[in-house]
Amino acid sequence: MSSEPAAESPVTPSFEGRLKLHEFMFQDGTAPLGSSTNGAIRRSSRLTTPSAAGASRSLVLTPEVSTNRTLTLSKRKAVAGSGDISELGIASPASSPSPLKRQRSNGNGNGSGNNSSGSSPSRSGSLGRGRGRGKSGYAPPSTYAHLSQLPDAMAPNMLVLFVGLNPGIETARQQHAYAHPSNLFWKLLASSGVTPRLCAASEDRSMPRLYGLGLTNIVSRPSRNGAELSKAEMDAGVCVLEEKARRWRPEVVCVVGKGIWESVWRVRHGRPIGKADFKYGWQDEAENMGVVGEAGQKDEEKEDGVEYRDDWKGARVFVATSTSGLAATLRPAEKEVIWRELGEWVETRRKEKTAAVTSSS
Repeated sequence: MSSEPAAESPVTPSFEGRLKLHEFMFQDGTAPLGSSTNGAIRRSSRLTTPSAAGASRSLVLTPEVSTNRTLTLSKRKAVAGSGDISELGIASPASSPSPLKRQRSNGNGNGSGNNSSGSSPSRSGSLGRGRGRGKSGYAPPSTYAHLSQLPDAMAPNMLVLFVGLNPGIETARQQHAYAHPSNLFWKLLASSGVTPRLCAASEDRSMPRLYGLGLTNIVSRPSRNGAELSKAEMDAGVCVLEEKARRWRPEVVCVVGKGIWESVWRVRHGRPIGKADFKYGWQDEAENMGVVGEAGQKDEEKEDGVEYRDDWKGARVFVATSTSGLAATLRPAEKEVIWRELGEWVETRRKEKTAAVTSSS
């Protein structure tokens, strides 16, 4: 009786066999099957590259992307023609505008939202309306020809005739003197005592009748600021101021701002004013405005109700600070001191006139 062959026992895999498992794993096309690099297991780069937190489902190109994905994207670019994948509906994180930029690009509703370069403004350039605006230079009258000039407010027997630079844009729009909210003119009139109460810009036409205060400007045309005016037109306004002072004969001409007085000085003396020549407050009698020459007062320079005395020596000149919100050379307290000097004179002169009327009645 022959014996049956014994059943073969299963072969236990050797340790070397386990090490060869890497031959059946996914390999990059750069290395042949069966080979390894330093014995390290190669993994898909797409699985090992972490995605950015909060990133959108956008296509992000990295050097590790497989060859077939790169070729597909190249074909899409060729179809687009311009090389901008956004035209294919694929958003790129670097090119997609932020919500802020997208809102800004729609314009701001006043016709000034266009960008000269045609590109979207940066975040820093979009915030702040005035930020990034360069220094303004001369602007011809045609720039603001759509804005009306501001009429003077004058009458006989004025205590003070205030001379401003020129109407600002807001003043021209509202047709009331010193109408911009940042202008301190009306506040300084009240705090200095020139007016017994705080008046509104809408009361400018009533100032001669109410308090004997007149309003005019050295330049009549509107502009955004004084830098848009030329020295020539400011110098030309000096002769007009002299004629107004002769015609209306106010007791005092108050120049509201150093720049205005510099023009008056330049025309009178033929040179720029020096530091030693300038001072705020009352000026010397030789600087009075509206002095009548040897030829006397012309008939065309006379107004009804004005007393034209032969001994009139012109209106005294008081140089006050600018009331513009942009004028920051002097502190508010320093401006108050200068204006208070004029206010004290006005208060005293009002009492004298009131007493004279009372005694004559």
